[in-house]
Amino acid sequence: MTLSPTTKTVVGLGAVAEPDILRRASSPDYRWWLAHVMPAAACSRPVRLRVEADWGGGEVERVTDDMPDGLLYVACKNRRASVCPACAETYRADTYQLVKAGLVGGKGVPETVTEHPCFFVTLTAPAFGAVHTRVVSNGQVKPCRPRRYAPLCPHGRSTECRVRHRDDDSCVGEPICGDCYDYEAQAVWNFHAGELWRRTTITLNRYLKAAAKDRGVQVRLSYAKVAEYQRRGVVHFHALIRLDGLDPNDPDTIVAPDPSITPELLSSLIDTAATVTRFTTAPHPRRRTGWTLTWGKQRDIRPVHLNASDHDDRGALTTTAVAAYLAKYATKATEEAGHVSRRLTQLDANMHAERDNHQSRQLVACWRLGQRPFYYTSKQQRTDWAEGWGKLQKWAHMLGFGGHFSTKSRRYSTTLTALRAVRKAFQRGEHPEEALPADTDRDGEQSAVTLNWIFDGIGWLTIGDAALANNAAAKARERKRVAREETEENLGL
Repeated sequence: MTLSPTTKTVVGLGAVAEPDILRRASSPDYRWWLAHVMPAAACSRPVRLRVEADWGGGEVERVTDDMPDGLLYVACKNRRASVCPACAETYRADTYQLVKAGLVGGKGVPETVTEHPCFFVTLTAPAFGAVHTRVVSNGQVKPCRPRRYAPLCPHGRSTECRVRHRDDDSCVGEPICGDCYDYEAQAVWNFHAGELWRRTTITLNRYLKAAAKDRGVQVRLSYAKVAEYQRRGVVHFHALIRLDGLDPNDPDTIVAPDPSITPELLSSLIDTAATVTRFTTAPHPRRRTGWTLTWGKQRDIRPVHLNASDHDDRGALTTTAVAAYLAKYATKATEEAGHVSRRLTQLDANMHAERDNHQSRQLVACWRLGQRPFYYTSKQQRTDWAEGWGKLQKWAHMLGFGGHFSTKSRRYSTTLTALRAVRKAFQRGEHPEEALPADTDRDGEQSAVTLNWIFDGIGWLTIGDAALANNAAAKARERKRVAREETEENLGL
């Protein structure tokens, strides 16, 4: 038997996959199967579906019966790189295009946005206890927490650390004293971080409207933000905040803002809003007065320019760098804090309570704060708890944070849905002979067709199928990369 180049490449994967590879590669419909699975070929855990078409009048046809394996493979579309690198890369690329369109225009956004004042804002959480950090200054790593006179903490532990931590040091982000660290306050802060951001934007818009009213102009803010976990397990936000003008005749149109609202004024308003915004959570059995939440003292507000080298602003960032930075963190979750994003059960919580390390204490704090008190006996009290603090158990595996990792205001730029729709249309255009309108029957007449999607499972049927599909997808990506580089070279880019 003569093996194809693809089979020769993956046949060395091991004795486990080799029989499956040979069986699939030698089948008569191998090329049909490969073309059939290519939309999900790079996915680590595709969703297998069976499709039934109801043509009306009681006639039901299994559409997928004539397909290879009798299945339809759909990419899982998971945004987390730790779960599916290929689908996460697609999500990252879409997020990059979405963020960049709001900075340089395109995809329905006018190119004049490049002249709008725009700032890259980083808002962090307050301190919940001293932690080990990696301090780098002028390219040199400095001691973690040097102290001339290091007092002992209430638990008798030293508050000093003179170690020059490496970047991969496992203790970076862990508390100097775990008993002094306020794990409950951290869990509460992560749980309400999205609400704190919402109130901050409300405060900022209120200040901006007052400033615009004094100058007799109308402006509004547009933003895109992502959430990122620090090594200590706390969420902080990176946001692009852009100032737009407001057209009274067409509110959906993005126009240039009035120059009376200067970038310096906008930067000052952002800093003031982040400083003054605070709120107190609902009461909790462990703290009847609730927790008062604010932003941390470490915040960064830097201007963004189309090309930072053309400006005198030392701290300016380029649009490409900012878009790439935000897109990168849109595919991450708790991996930076040493966690795997998986829902917890009571058994998991008990196991983490026995381990008693920094990661486990964070999870246990969320779990315990979300437990319903035994004295809440009425139905209304149980409902209020489930809709409030009870959600902390649901999001305990995310250290309490249950919000979206990437969000934007409506008028910032296009949407992920629009980008995906364009990609689907392009893919359908590659195979026009296979496209059949959903409302056209086999005789060419118009009719109503109902499709029933039946879940069959997750993942490839065999290890060999996964190897062949992923290898084909890798080769396709390599061909696209080479073609793109050749095009850029010919254009002199």
